[in-house]
Amino acid sequence: MALAHWGGHPWLVLLCACAWGHPKSLDQREDVRNCSVSPPYLPVTAVNTTAQLTALRQQMYTQNLSAYIVPDTDAHMSEYIGEYDQRRAWITGFTGSAGVAVVTMGKASLWTDSRYWTQAERQMDCNWELHKEVGTTPVVTWLLTEIPVGARVGVDPFLFSINSWESYDVALQGSDRELVSIPVNLVDLVWGSERPPVPSEPIYALQEAFTGNTWQEKVAGIRSQMQKHREAPTAVLLSALDETAWLFNLRGSDIPYNPFFYSYTLLTNSSIRLFANKSRFSSETLQYLNSGCTGPLCVQVEDYGQVRDSVQAYTSGDVKVWIGTSYTSFGLYEVIPKEKLLEDTYSPVMVTKAVKNSKEQTLLRASHVRDAVAVIRYLVWLEKNVPQGTVDEFSGAEQLEKFRGEEEFFSGSSFETISASGLNAALAHYSPTKELHRKLSSDEMYLVDSGGQYWDGTTDVTRTVHWGTPSAFQKEAYTRVLIGNIDLSRLVFPAATSGRMVEAFARKALWDVGLNYGHGTGHGIGNFLCVHEWPVGFQSGNIAMAKGMFTSIEPGYYLDGEFGIRLEDVALVVEAKTKYPGTYLTFEVVSLVPYDRNLIDVSLLSPEQLQYLNRYYQIIREKVGPELQRRQLQEEFSWLQRHTEPLTARAAPTTSLAPLVTVSALAILGWSV
Repeated sequence: MALAHWGGHPWLVLLCACAWGHPKSLDQREDVRNCSVSPPYLPVTAVNTTAQLTALRQQMYTQNLSAYIVPDTDAHMSEYIGEYDQRRAWITGFTGSAGVAVVTMGKASLWTDSRYWTQAERQMDCNWELHKEVGTTPVVTWLLTEIPVGARVGVDPFLFSINSWESYDVALQGSDRELVSIPVNLVDLVWGSERPPVPSEPIYALQEAFTGNTWQEKVAGIRSQMQKHREAPTAVLLSALDETAWLFNLRGSDIPYNPFFYSYTLLTNSSIRLFANKSRFSSETLQYLNSGCTGPLCVQVEDYGQVRDSVQAYTSGDVKVWIGTSYTSFGLYEVIPKEKLLEDTYSPVMVTKAVKNSKEQTLLRASHVRDAVAVIRYLVWLEKNVPQGTVDEFSGAEQLEKFRGEEEFFSGSSFETISASGLNAALAHYSPTKELHRKLSSDEMYLVDSGGQYWDGTTDVTRTVHWGTPSAFQKEAYTRVLIGNIDLSRLVFPAATSGRMVEAFARKALWDVGLNYGHGTGHGIGNFLCVHEWPVGFQSGNIAMAKGMFTSIEPGYYLDGEFGIRLEDVALVVEAKTKYPGTYLTFEVVSLVPYDRNLIDVSLLSPEQLQYLNRYYQIIREKVGPELQRRQLQEEFSWLQRHTEPLTARAAPTTSLAPLVTVSALAILGWSV
């Protein structure tokens, strides 16, 4: 599920929008605006934006701007953003997770993908035009028709990645229009006292039991990489929120679904500077960081808002700063002289964090055992309640979170649960609301993609179930998705192989009969960090697979207007045992929830696939069964025993249905994708 600041599972979303268009769902029958009649018709859900647009244009006038671009991210290129950074939502009224707004002196426009077209028509007033496209090119094409030659286009450089800035800058070149960096955000000036307050909850240190190394050991490791690098960088600048959180074993609550806090780090060979709100650190946490001294292992906590000036001052000396361009904003990049930059796609912290040590692996495995207990409890609850007609998509998602909330070390969901029945499951990023949802029915397939944040790990699992009599095509499609999951999970491949080189194994069984899915196949996952953790996964931008990485494996199939299937597990990259000497890798699945026997056509499975599936079921019994018994969850234990009975090629699968809950982190990207 992941591609940097697209909400939910971005990478999944982008492809889905193009491949499937916008399937009809419950929310697409809702009331929408009509700006072509006189007077214009606006639903009660539309937001009046006249006052904020007037005020913004006044600010634009003072800056001599003809246009101002408002993107949908924060200064750290985060996938999810906090209320404090919801600038585009405030100026437009549109609250979808993806979209870019542009305001000129005479017009205001929003660009978003097909997931959000209806939502935008319901939430925006007639001050706004909706453009059903995404990307830099359509925005710039529109700008060139709306603003005069010689015009200035303003942006907050902290809200633009280096690549985003350069794409707009290049597109405007030769047009006699100029892209202008305005470090003071104009929307913030207009928002004023209505803006949500700066987060103030405590920033805390994880207990040592939940960390793989001390922060001092992590700092020493990064400094060692600096010293060994042929270009001899003198500092590493960290901009992604999970980088600083991981480095110091600190956590916060500033970002939805992610235990992060607003921060930057400038790490040199002799100093450590952490830019954050110092008032949020307890005296114990400051002592933990050795903040009272000035040595090489003493963390100096400085004001978050001073990072740009501090970086600029540091780079006035004989230095070289190592950055990861994927998460560094143009607001910092533009103040560092280019000859003093060492640029990689990902910072050394991002790459190091991707490989979990043995303790971190143990912690993540343990979190998945407890998460399986919660999901199994949910599946049992569904089997009892869905036939009664008392469960809908939203109440089901709430019940699942309740079960997770009863698990030890739980700290919230890792993303918004995708709880989708029938045709809604064909929308890869659909999530129900209290107002808009469908009833769960024994006559329809149900897809649940969900995950939890625990002190010892982050989880993401997806299961698709059917409590009635599935069609032959539904069973075939489900089984082929399962085969793709199995074939990739049991694959043996050379060390240092890129994920994109093996991704097709998850698709082959679907391709064989002319089926496919329009999203990525997996993403990295963190230890109480991001559910879509870059740079691990199966996309072209991901780094090579290495022992100790965790990734999701999540093939699917979606039939527009009918149903959707996705089976997602988290797997650890481990060393494979091969007949002949060599360094080869494979996957160890750590998600521990059975698949739905009611949807498996055993006749399609090869002997090797069937053997793998039965071995996986035995592992589930061995790891989850004792935990259910320890908790005296006898009904769930009996359910588990039934649903992990060995399957045989000689007999049809049992008629019992075992829905399985899923958490998808797809793209969906974390996308991530």
